[in-house]
Amino acid sequence: MLVASMLMMTGGPAFGQWGEMPPPAVSVLTLQERAVPVVSELPGRIAATRVSEVRARVSGILQERVFEQGALVKEGDVLYRIDPKLFRVRVASAEAALQKAKATRANAQQQLERQKTLRERNVASGIEYDTAAVTLAQAEADVAAAEAALDEAKINLDYTEVRAPITGIIGAALVTEGALVTADGTQNLALIQQIDPVYADFTQSSSQLLSLKRAVDEGKLESPAPGQARVELVFDDGSVYSQPGRLLFASAMVDATTGRVTLRAEFPNPKGDLLPGLYVRVRAEQAVRQGAIAIPQRAVVRSPDGKAQVYVVTKDATAELRKVELGEAIGNEWVVEAGLKNGEQVIVDGAQKAQPGGKVVPEPLAADASPAQSDKQVK
Repeated sequence: MLVASMLMMTGGPAFGQWGEMPPPAVSVLTLQERAVPVVSELPGRIAATRVSEVRARVSGILQERVFEQGALVKEGDVLYRIDPKLFRVRVASAEAALQKAKATRANAQQQLERQKTLRERNVASGIEYDTAAVTLAQAEADVAAAEAALDEAKINLDYTEVRAPITGIIGAALVTEGALVTADGTQNLALIQQIDPVYADFTQSSSQLLSLKRAVDEGKLESPAPGQARVELVFDDGSVYSQPGRLLFASAMVDATTGRVTLRAEFPNPKGDLLPGLYVRVRAEQAVRQGAIAIPQRAVVRSPDGKAQVYVVTKDATAELRKVELGEAIGNEWVVEAGLKNGEQVIVDGAQKAQPGGKVVPEPLAADASPAQSDKQVK
C-alpha cells in the first residue's frame, strides 16, 4: 500500500517502466553536399630557383676574397679581386694607341684639305687628292680600332673584380688567395643559390595522374581554376610549412625507369627555412569533387571484419547502423563514396552509447567541433 501511495503521488515511476533508462544524448552532424578538393600527398625535394657558378672572366693571380662564406650576396657584389696591375698597363697602352691614331687622323685630315685646295687651283692632280682621301679613311679606321681596343682593355680591367651574377646564398670558397685563375678554364670559384622563392619538385605515378584526368574528362571531378590549386609542404615531423605554394607545371614525359611524372611547385622562403635538397612531402589539390559528402573520422565505427560503419539518426530519433564506403582522407574527415545522402544526420560524438534500433536524443554538433573548424586546426 505504501508503494502504491507513492506511485500515485509521483504520477508513476521516474522513467517509463521500472529499470528503463532514458535515451542517451548524442552529437549529430547534418550532412550537406559541398565541393571537396582531391588532395594527393607526394614525396619531393626542395631545389633552388636559380643556381649560378662564379667563374673568372680574365686570367690572373687571385689577390683577395671579399665575401663571407654562407652569406647572402646581391647581384653585382664584388666577391674576388684578381691582381689588376697588368690590366691597368694594358688600358694605358690602349689609351696611348688611341691618341696616336687620333693624331694620325688629324694629319690625314689636314693633308686632304690641302689637296682639295690645290686641286681647286689646278695645282695638284686628282690622284694626289684621292690618295689623301684614302689615307684619311684608313686613319678613321685606325681610330675606331684603337677605341675598341681601349674599351676591351677597360672591360678586362673591370673583370678583375669578380662580381655576383645573381642574388642568393653563396657557398664555400673553392679557391684561395694566391691561386692562378683562368678565363678559359672550368674552374669554379664559388656557387650561389637563390632560395627565395624555392622550388619543390615532387613525383606522382603516371597511373594516378591518368586516373585523375579521366575522372575530369568524365565529369566526376573538376579541375581547379588556374592559380587556385592549394599546395602545402609537410615536414618529416608532420608539421606543415606556414606558407602555401602554387603549382607551376607537370612534366610532359614519364620517367622510363620509375613510371612517375615530375611536378613542380613554388614556395616563398623569406626566412630561409627551406634549403635545397631538403626532403619534404607535398600536399597538392589536383581536382575538385562537387556535391561530395564528408564526415568526421571519429564518426566512423568498425565492424568485427573491419568494415566502416556509421550511426544514422532516423526521423523518429532511432539510431541506425549503416555500412559506408570511404574514399580519400582530407584533414580529419573521410569522403564518403556510398551509403549516405544529403540531409541525413550522422552521430559524431556519443556513438558508443547508441544501440542499433535504440532511441537517442540528437543534439547539434558544437560549432568548435565542426569538421571545418577541426580541419583548420589540423592544417
